[in-house]
This record gives sequence, C-alpha cells and structure tokens, in this order.
Amino acid sequence: MTNIKFSPQEKEQLVDKLQRYFSKELDQELGQFDADFLLDFFSDEMGAYFYNRGLYDAQAILTERLDSISEAIYEIEKPIL
Repeated sequence: MTNIKFSPQEKEQLVDKLQRYFSKELDQELGQFDADFLLDFFSDEMGAYFYNRGLYDAQAILTERLDSISEAIYEIEKPIL
C-alpha cells in the first residue's frame, strides 16, 4: 500500500479539524505547522488500519450483494425435467 495522500483542500480541512479538536477538547492551541505534522503522523502510523477497515467493510457489502444476486438467480431457474 502506498502512503495515504490528501489533496491540499482535504489536508486543509483535516488540519482545521485537528486544531478545533485540540482547542475544544484539550483546551490547547495547536499551530498550523504542528497540526500538519500530527496529521502526517496519523496518516503514516495509523492510516493503514483505517484503510484496511474500509476494505473489510466494502468486502462485506460486496459479499452481501453477491449473495443476493445468487439467490435471485436461483429463484428464476427453470426446472429441469
């Protein structure tokens, strides 16, 4: 897996969310530079866990849909005499 890369707009939004979280929940000021590095740390060190969870969730949905399709096909089978 390659490193998770965000567009400049996405990164700006995520950094803003980190700064607001630190301010609201921890009552600490987190500067732009520090928030940017913290986001990079989370992405590098923990991103794979979130990425993999997304893959597992997508796989579960596909499995459900394929099962549904298999059932629908079975329902329209013609009897063989």
